[in-house]
Amino acid sequence: MGGQAVIEGVMMRSSDTWAVAVRSPGGEIVVKKEFWHPVSKRYRFLELPILRGAVILIETMVLGVKALSFSADVASTEKSRQTNEFVGKEKKGFWWSVSMIGTVVLSLLIGILIFFYLPLIITEMLNIKSAILFNLVDGIFRVVFFLAYLFVISRWKEIKRVFEYHGAEHKTIFAYEDSKELIWENIEPYSTFHHRCGTSFVLVLMLVSILIFMLLGKPHVWQERLIRMLFIPLIGGITYELIKLGDRFSGHPLVRFFIGPGLWLQRITTSQPDKDQVEVAVASLKAALGLDKPAAASPATAPQMVKRSGY
Repeated sequence: MGGQAVIEGVMMRSSDTWAVAVRSPGGEIVVKKEFWHPVSKRYRFLELPILRGAVILIETMVLGVKALSFSADVASTEKSRQTNEFVGKEKKGFWWSVSMIGTVVLSLLIGILIFFYLPLIITEMLNIKSAILFNLVDGIFRVVFFLAYLFVISRWKEIKRVFEYHGAEHKTIFAYEDSKELIWENIEPYSTFHHRCGTSFVLVLMLVSILIFMLLGKPHVWQERLIRMLFIPLIGGITYELIKLGDRFSGHPLVRFFIGPGLWLQRITTSQPDKDQVEVAVASLKAALGLDKPAAASPATAPQMVKRSGY
């Protein structure tokens, strides 16, 4: 299972379904789920190690943008209490698909610019001769930029709420992976820190990038800078394999030592959720696993309203 916190909600993803549950302004939980067929299932060669990591990273971004878009719609739209129907526009069609692709591409470009290209330019201004030292300093700048970014956004009230839902996502997945009944009493004791978290992924990615870029030496012309940027999918693929390996041997002391910084970083990106937030995460997880009650409309086309009751 994988997941992501969104605006007043949580997105969960299984092998063939993704679902997002959002707490509406009226207090109800709105659930939407869609079936999806990963690209790697259609083209088996994309399941090869390293390559699969780069593909999954892009697919995760696409699903994340869809989930965020839906949560934003729910957060800004009221429910009609007379008809008990979700009132909002279903964003479909060609231009919506284009906008989703454009958002993902733009996000990637901004991330590469801020966390890869800008640190490189600043490092070049220091006129460091040693290629090893150059790449080490470049990597330190990259990590500092990332930590500063997390610190700044964590000051926003809205982001603090997202981080609480992030904690609810982790707790719920922990309980599910331990085969616990998905009720508050079972979920509440679990940690908000998860070794497969995207926060840990990004930190490991930046550390891996230092090693890979050291092998490329010090860039002198713009073509060499471009080559470094083209290595980012490879770095993402390697990072995925390391995270996957760490998940498999998470109990080993050496593995715990290496994943420690990523878990520590989650002290910023996750917070303790309340019972209502965990309820939303459970609704999302059950929908992604097909354990939710059948909706009257097709789950791939219509959101489902879930009454705010106990679970």
